Amino acid sequence: MRALVLACGLSAQTAAADVLVPLRTIRAREVIAPGDITVKLADVPGTLTHPDQAVGQEARVALYPGRPLRSGDIGPPALIDRNQIVSLIFAQGGLRITTEGRSLDRASAGETIRVMNLSSRSTVTGFVRADGIIEVR
Repeated sequence: MRALVLACGLSAQTAAADVLVPLRTIRAREVIAPGDITVKLADVPGTLTHPDQAVGQEARVALYPGRPLRSGDIGPPALIDRNQIVSLIFAQGGLRITTEGRSLDRASAGETIRVMNLSSRSTVTGFVRADGIIEVR
């Protein structure tokens, strides 16, 4: 009976795995460099495990030394900052309109963003392309 209890106790334990942790405090909106993180042995589910997942990404929140990195803590770096002058493009069929706008939010490639059209002063929503141009639909 004692052997059965020990066997059950061992199967309930989980094995530690590699997790990413910052080596220093990383402020929100700061891009993570290879020297900013390290791998640590811990048992924390839902955390990042390989440096390639974090290097080059932007911190969405403040990251503190020794605390495991979660996928929601980081994201792609913003291409557009708030109040930045950006190019707006509307293209449909043979029609193509290009103008300038002022961004009302921060966004990275693939995200939607609100932009004030500088010509009409109206607010439009667009999609941030990889080249930093806002595509309005």
